[in-house]
Amino acid sequence: MAGTINKVILIGNLGDQVKMHYFDDKNSVGRFPIATSESYTNKTTGEKVTTTDWHNIVVRNKLAEICEKYLSKGDKVYVEGKLKNRQWEQDGIKRYSTEIQVSEMTFLSTKKNDENAKNSQTAATPSTIAEKSITTEDDDLPF
Repeated sequence: MAGTINKVILIGNLGDQVKMHYFDDKNSVGRFPIATSESYTNKTTGEKVTTTDWHNIVVRNKLAEICEKYLSKGDKVYVEGKLKNRQWEQDGIKRYSTEIQVSEMTFLSTKKNDENAKNSQTAATPSTIAEKSITTEDDDLPF
């Protein structure tokens, strides 16, 4: 193979809120864990077994701010990025961490109703807007 590639694609659920770090030069970093699970049936016992892996996710700047605003624990997300290994020393002990530095993300969970949505008199959703435009349109077309 002529080149190399470092690409990760995950679909999982947030294990915690997004933790934000802001810097003086208007940059920001958001960090949160996501869980991916795999289930199988043990052939000897017939028991269903589920294993869960945890992944450390890192988002930067505008994407980090969007994640902080719209994501909460339990939400399902699609993330695409690259693996990054970090190493540091804490109290004389070397520590290691593997993170996914996200380049692309899609929110897969629908946003839960918050207090503002409950207090509003009419919430216009795309489906209600489409229904209104279909029913109120007066066409003279024969088909």
